[in-house]
Amino acid sequence: MEEAAFNALAEAELARIEEALESCGAELEIEQMPGGILDVEFADRSKMIINRHAAAREIWVAARSGGFHFRPENGRWLGTRDGVELYAALSRLVSEQGGVAVVLQAQP
Repeated sequence: MEEAAFNALAEAELARIEEALESCGAELEIEQMPGGILDVEFADRSKMIINRHAAAREIWVAARSGGFHFRPENGRWLGTRDGVELYAALSRLVSEQGGVAVVLQAQP
């Protein structure tokens, strides 16, 4: 995949992630930073960073519990280590870090 195509795909996905986070019911402050970065701050002031990594053609998530990489495959973003779908992983990570159960879903 060409870098420009990846960047467009990743930017669209980051926008969907931002929408899902805003509507999940958790107490979050979400800031969109330049360069395809979402800075997510939780009520306890901890952070989660979600960004695109063009060189690897991945979306990266840095959470309190660790770092996670996701690649686009057949219309979904799957974890490079375990094959877990991006929104399932984000649901778990946000629930763990925020202390409240949430289910994130991509908005069409």
